[in-house]
Amino acid sequence: MVRTFSELKDKQRRLRDGFSEPFGLRVHRAISWIGRAEEEAARRDPDAQFIFLWIAFNAAYAGELNERETPSERDAFRLFFQTLASADAQRVIYNALWWKFSGSVRLLLDNRYIFGPFWREAVSGESSGGWRDAFEASNRLAREALSSSDVGALLEIVFDRLYVLRNQIVHGASTWSGSVNRSQIVDGAAVLAFLTPVFVDLMMDNPTLDWGRPFYPVVS
Repeated sequence: MVRTFSELKDKQRRLRDGFSEPFGLRVHRAISWIGRAEEEAARRDPDAQFIFLWIAFNAAYAGELNERETPSERDAFRLFFQTLASADAQRVIYNALWWKFSGSVRLLLDNRYIFGPFWREAVSGESSGGWRDAFEASNRLAREALSSSDVGALLEIVFDRLYVLRNQIVHGASTWSGSVNRSQIVDGAAVLAFLTPVFVDLMMDNPTLDWGRPFYPVVS
């Protein structure tokens, strides 16, 4: 299975003549950002690596809202994950998640600082601790999704946490190379680093599926 930027790029060059123009643009953009993220991984800068990997993920999934009829990003995630799961006959995503679940995935899910309800309660000044029940329920659902091979549901839970982390970084709510949020940055970058290339690889194996039209197509 393809994993690295160079392997993805080689595959894209072999197959691109059979891609539609919108799909080819989507894949080309995603692979370019995966390559940029690899450079940051080599520099051991997980903050920058995470940002570039999120751009790659965004290039892979995001489509014109009026065509895809996705009113929110989480709905767009869900549609993308459903399409990926339907294309993954060899269970590549599931196997990747299975092997990583006891490591970076579990650490990510166990981190309350990227769980939305935790912050809603903290910001509101509430002290009921109600977020804990939601947190435990979410992690239980993740384990159940893994045991039942429900890849779409597991990806939704994982990327719900990654989306909170993305907001913290992109909206300036974290410090570059800061010690406070190191664990979630490192784990988040690790999860994106093994999943995003798998997503793009599966897409290239299934170019005729409806991946939607990418934002901002090349125009003359």
